[in-house]
Amino acid sequence: MDFAPFILTLKLATLTTFLLFLVGIPLAYWLAYSKYRIKYVVEALVSMPLVLPPTVLGFYLLLAFSPENQIGKFLDQYFDLRLVFTFHGLVLASVIYSLPFMVQPLRSGFSGIPNAWLDAAKTMGKSSWATLFRILLPNMKNALITAGVLTFAHTIGEFGVVLMVGGNIPEETRVISVAIYNEVEGMNYAMANQYSLLLIAFSFTVLLLTYLINHRKNSMLSYD
Repeated sequence: MDFAPFILTLKLATLTTFLLFLVGIPLAYWLAYSKYRIKYVVEALVSMPLVLPPTVLGFYLLLAFSPENQIGKFLDQYFDLRLVFTFHGLVLASVIYSLPFMVQPLRSGFSGIPNAWLDAAKTMGKSSWATLFRILLPNMKNALITAGVLTFAHTIGEFGVVLMVGGNIPEETRVISVAIYNEVEGMNYAMANQYSLLLIAFSFTVLLLTYLINHRKNSMLSYD
C-alpha cells in the first residue's frame, strides 16, 4: 500500500484545521455578538458550502485561482503564487469548504455563554481580548473540540473540491479520497478497499475519542 495519499491527507487536514481556528474564532465571535444586520448575509455566505455541491464550489474556485483570471493572475504576477493544481491551492480551497464546520460549533459555544459573565467582565474593566481568552474560550472547550474534530474529519473526506482544485498529482495533491477514486477507476478494488477501510477506521477512532472526551467533560461538570 502507498501511504503517501494518507500522509498528504493528514497534512492537509491538520493545516486546514489550524488555519480555520485562526479564522473561525474571531468570525464566530463576531457572528455571535454583533448586532449589525449584515451578519445574516455573512452567516449565509459562511454556510453556503453546507448546501452547495462540492463540484460547484470547486469549479468556481478553479476559475478564480486560474492564471487566466484576475485573482489567479494577480497572485501569480505579484506573489509568484500559483493555486491551481498545487498543495497551497488545496489548503485554501479546504479552508473555504470546511469553514462552516468550524464556525457553526464555535458560534453555538459563544452563544451558550451567559450574558451575565460578559457583563461582569465589562464591569471589571476587562478588554475584549481578555474576555475572549480568559472567560469565553476556557468555558467553551467542548465547542472547540467539536469544531476542531468536525473540521478535521470533514477535510479528510473531501473529494469534489480537492479533485477540481488540486487534480490528481502523486505526492502533491493526490489525497486519500482521490486515491480511492483512482483505484476504482483502474478496477483495482482490493486496493480501494484497503484505503477505504483505513479511512473508516481512522474516522471512527477520531469521532469516538471526541465523544468520549466530551462525555467525560460533561460528567465532570454535572458532578461539580
